Amino acid sequence: MNPIRVLLVDDHTLFRKGLAELLERRGEISVAGIAGNGDEAMRLLQSAAPDVVITDLNMPPHGGLALIREIRASGFRGPVLVLTVSDAEDDLANAMSSGAQGYLLKDMEPDDVVDAVQRAVRGETVVAPAMTLKLVNLLQSGGQPTKSDALEQLTAREREILDYLAQGLSNKAIARALDISYDTVKLHVRHILAKLNLTSRVEAAVFAIERKASQGSQGGRGR
Repeated sequence: MNPIRVLLVDDHTLFRKGLAELLERRGEISVAGIAGNGDEAMRLLQSAAPDVVITDLNMPPHGGLALIREIRASGFRGPVLVLTVSDAEDDLANAMSSGAQGYLLKDMEPDDVVDAVQRAVRGETVVAPAMTLKLVNLLQSGGQPTKSDALEQLTAREREILDYLAQGLSNKAIARALDISYDTVKLHVRHILAKLNLTSRVEAAVFAIERKASQGSQGGRGR
């Protein structure tokens, strides 16, 4: 399987070079290009032919949002992921509405960034665990389909992990909380998504949170 080609865009030289080195250590990813601003990124988008673009949000002169919109206007259909220090819900909303497929934070573990890139290539929307609840707030107005029948198919362990997903915990954090391996958690998450007919852990978190909210409101009406 060919490595995923990534274009990195960040105005901080040390950060982008350091991130490139970290990603290159993993055989699953190849850094196809590194850019310090939007103009460089658009030139490399054509010559480097990346599968994924990872961009900072706050960059001179025009910023990451303008770059995302320009990338989408160019016809690029691959994932565009934001990697930023900002955990503001407004920045998340603006990034997703501009065409980003994911929103990651710079304090994430390198392995979790790699995992997010791989899931994005598979078509998932990916966000940092700390941003999951904020994305839920943005999505809740649209509602989610009920999957109560499918929920009955989950094992006790899978329901436990689903609850942790709703809290925004990463796979590593869940593994530590349950004293099981990281790979075991990943396997359980895949089973949860398959049984609930969902495509990403974000959708699973949304489902779990809305289910709890629904149960709470029903309980309130019964009192």
